[in-house]
Amino acid sequence: MIEPRVEDNPLLTLVAHEPIRFDHIRADHVEPAIRALIAEAQARLDAITTSSVVPRSYDGTLLALEQATERLEFAMSIVEHLESVRTTPELRTALERVQPDVSAFFSGIPLSAPLWSALKNFAATNEAHALSGARKRFLDKLVIDFRRSGADLDETKKARLSAIDVELSELTLKFSQNVLDATNRFELIVADRTALAGLPEASVDAARESAAAKGVEGFRFTLQGPSYLAAMTYLDDASIRERLYRASSTRASAGELNNAPLIERIVALRAEKAALLGYASFADLVCDDRMAQSGRAARDFVSTLRDRTRASFARENEALSAYRTELDPSASSVAPWDVAYLAEKLRKARHDFDEEELRPYFALDRVLEGAFTVASRLYGIRVEPRPDIPTWHQDVHAYAILEASGETSAIFYADLFPREDKRDGAWMHGLAANIEPGRTDRFHVGLIAANFTPPTAGRPSLLTLREVETLFHEFGHLLHHASSRVGVRSLAGTNVAHDFVELPSQIMENWCWEREALNLFALHYVTGEALPQALFERMRGARAFRAANAMMRQLGFAELDLALHMDAPKSNLVALARSIQADFSPTALPDDYAMVCGFSHLFASPVGYAAGYYAYKWAEVLDADAFSRFAEEGIFDPRVGRDFRDIILAQGGAEDPMDLYRRFRGREPTLDALMRRSGLAA
Repeated sequence: MIEPRVEDNPLLTLVAHEPIRFDHIRADHVEPAIRALIAEAQARLDAITTSSVVPRSYDGTLLALEQATERLEFAMSIVEHLESVRTTPELRTALERVQPDVSAFFSGIPLSAPLWSALKNFAATNEAHALSGARKRFLDKLVIDFRRSGADLDETKKARLSAIDVELSELTLKFSQNVLDATNRFELIVADRTALAGLPEASVDAARESAAAKGVEGFRFTLQGPSYLAAMTYLDDASIRERLYRASSTRASAGELNNAPLIERIVALRAEKAALLGYASFADLVCDDRMAQSGRAARDFVSTLRDRTRASFARENEALSAYRTELDPSASSVAPWDVAYLAEKLRKARHDFDEEELRPYFALDRVLEGAFTVASRLYGIRVEPRPDIPTWHQDVHAYAILEASGETSAIFYADLFPREDKRDGAWMHGLAANIEPGRTDRFHVGLIAANFTPPTAGRPSLLTLREVETLFHEFGHLLHHASSRVGVRSLAGTNVAHDFVELPSQIMENWCWEREALNLFALHYVTGEALPQALFERMRGARAFRAANAMMRQLGFAELDLALHMDAPKSNLVALARSIQADFSPTALPDDYAMVCGFSHLFASPVGYAAGYYAYKWAEVLDADAFSRFAEEGIFDPRVGRDFRDIILAQGGAEDPMDLYRRFRGREPTLDALMRRSGLAA
């Protein structure tokens, strides 16, 4: 391979606090750049261990360790980002080639005896004993992390641990790629327009345009969120719903894209890693530095919520079954592909509320501006478009966050529509953090990505209520990243306990349900009319509809996650997953149900949400309880907003999360606010 010169390789000239030229990065840049950056980082680490300066200092040890890997981490973050939003066979291959070496390098850092010795030597100095604030927490966490990562193991066990980390990085990348490929391989073409009865006209138009884009006649349905969810919710034809459901629930579970063997290997490797490090389970390893602190505590939390939800769950499912019989006395039991469809009809019957009525009031551009305005009123910032900043696709837009002083504190990107070269779901990615808050020439860099309902030739992108919530959710993550004032990179922004990280995102969803906030953006896309009060009241009245099912669905995912990572199952994991999820399902599941094979939250990265899916509900308890202060004092009260930003968002991981929460709320959280909001309070 002819390696490009440094000046010709944008991955070697990246500057974290300048707009990134995504349009200049090619797949052939990846391998030479990453290998050069690994070598550079290793040289910096070697310089730490060979330093003759005594006693050891913060700058020469901890800060040097942070800085040693910064350029490599940034470049890999950019590569992984592009592979998730604009993948090509060449980029995928390039990432696969460097991933093992990158994983081996990072897993080797805490396994380095000289580095561990340097860290312990610094920890024994007077300077270390005098540290306070974020620097003290950084030292304490670093010592703990080194131990939790195997610093005290013998050389044989260190080698095995490193090999496990490398294999996990390879397997989880392959899992993610299989899910994307399986999603893209499926399509369902419906030739007859009359077969689409019940489907909203906007979804019909989208299916027509999707077919036309592929050069076929008729209407095309895929497993991408906007297409799949609309069909499952509204399409009268149960046979089409069944085909879509079966395709989705068996995605990546057979043939060359079968993720089942990958899952078994990933779970086994995680269990082996935990055992090497002295933990009873991978869940205990993961939860050790989180708010839950142990897998048992996480499981007890899930069980408590399940027990408080079980009776309501049964009542909701009995009501749905009775409604099915009411519609068709000859019908058999409710099938899984009937649930969303019947539930939507029942909600309309009970609450005179059809969620599709909201779509005309949720034009994407206005919703996005609404999220920006909510943040402005809460935190005194403003968001401005930056069309001058290059992006990775024509549908992606760049923005700047400006503080009250006028300085730019962050640049971020919004990539909100599905593409076949982009992975499914929604996420925020913090690409770079400004760890020198006083430097006005530097800023945070991040992005929000989603797969929302795209525009059609006849109308703009009109979102569902859930999509509106998702946009606010991801923007909440972005604000967490962009509000950081922490001077230590590994503690900045969203580098917090995983069961705390969803608080800043989930709390933002509350403003989607408040009249005062909706007035800012819920305007009819043609007439400009505000969301009618009667429709708003029906929307609010239906908020807790089938809330127990929504709760049990999330708890089922959490219990599945914990069972895989606490009980050490060794085989037939797809069948085990099916049996666990059946206990949380409103209907019987098909014998070939294999949703776990597409469960990217657990298996698309070496850790990710593995043994941590419970965090969504854990953080929902926090968000409901924290929002109750806004509800009490005013949803746009500037003092409460300032407190939330200063105490929760700005502090990142610089302090214990429960200490931060208590400081904001004045007490520890309780389950009560969540249960009331969900309509499940006894």
